[in-house]
Amino acid sequence: MSQSKRLKAAAEKIDRTKVYSIDEALVLVRETSQVKFDASVEVHAKLGIDTKQGDQLVRATVVLPHGNGKKIRLVAFVPEDQVQAAKKAGADIAGNTDLINEIKTTGKCDFDLAVATPDMMKELAAVARILGQKGLMPNPKTGTISPKITQIIQELKAGKVAFKNDNFGNIHVVIGRISFEDNKLKENFQALMEVLKKSKPEKIKGTFIRSLYLTSSMGPSVKVAAS
Repeated sequence: MSQSKRLKAAAEKIDRTKVYSIDEALVLVRETSQVKFDASVEVHAKLGIDTKQGDQLVRATVVLPHGNGKKIRLVAFVPEDQVQAAKKAGADIAGNTDLINEIKTTGKCDFDLAVATPDMMKELAAVARILGQKGLMPNPKTGTISPKITQIIQELKAGKVAFKNDNFGNIHVVIGRISFEDNKLKENFQALMEVLKKSKPEKIKGTFIRSLYLTSSMGPSVKVAAS
């Protein structure tokens, strides 16, 4: 059977007119996953926000109890006396001026996420453009700048993820892998929903979460109840 036929057959298992419970949705997402690798399980939500209004944008972080299955390479920009503590907390790379100069010279960023103490931000100005273009610049809005750097590193390594709406008012969050047990995916889903609901902008009076879907990598989407 060709891949397109397999995908069509998988999609036919889903009733497009139905809103499934999270338990039902997880079963269907697992049954309809067609890829040979350990597919990601993703939540996609359409929000009732106006992205042109600055006070209606949604940006938050959530600690997924069981992580999302992605191993991140994390760099910590910290003063010299905090380098060892940052590494002990889980940072793959930790440093300060020498590390910043290396990035400035080579333009290479061999990491997925960057955190920093507030006093390092002035130094990071030298590579702000390089980091910014790659979406790696530490930002207080995503909780990646903090004087409590070891705590931040531990949380991020344990499964803390950031999300924000796109230009169309949608959010997309990976909550785990197909190989995860259903109860772990469900707990990650519930943690995300709790944070998302609390992120509702004050100016929003109507329905905040207009639609919610669960899907696997390259798999068909399953409409799921937001409650």
